[in-house]
Amino acid sequence: MTEQEAKALAAESTFIDGPDDEGEMYERPGKLTDYIPKPYANEKAARFTNNGALPPDLSLMVKARHGAEDYLYNLLTGYRPLPAGIPPREGLHYNPYFPGAWIAMAQALHNDGVEYEDGTPATISQMAKDVTTFLSWAAEPKQDERKLLGLKAMFVLALSLAPALYWKRMKWSVVKNRKITFH
Repeated sequence: MTEQEAKALAAESTFIDGPDDEGEMYERPGKLTDYIPKPYANEKAARFTNNGALPPDLSLMVKARHGAEDYLYNLLTGYRPLPAGIPPREGLHYNPYFPGAWIAMAQALHNDGVEYEDGTPATISQMAKDVTTFLSWAAEPKQDERKLLGLKAMFVLALSLAPALYWKRMKWSVVKNRKITFH
């Protein structure tokens, strides 16, 4: 998705902003820097929908967990049928990738859950990869710019290495070649 397409997609949503010069709140089209709206009106609605468990804010989940993207991808794709001999727990789902293997969140991704514009098959693994990639970006949206700046800095440092070595050899050559004698 290009930046213009992303801006157009963001502008489809409206956000309450303000106050204006008269002290009134107003609606405006969305921008890329707007927060993603919360899916639930409040904490009680979120708990009611999720079997009493409050869903976490996933915007920093990629950075918060050991294994980063791998953990989240495995969590989204890891729902399995209950193994033989293990009794089911009410309101919980079996996922061996979650610590303790029981999670209140039901499987969120299902095959053909979305339709991709380019015709990509909407498999659970593809959607999990997309969600994980997005959450990785959401955790650090400036990461690409920071890495590019670091690459530029390394290039400048590499270019300045040759003159610095030449200058060092010229300045210290007198000291290195000096003969010290003791009488």
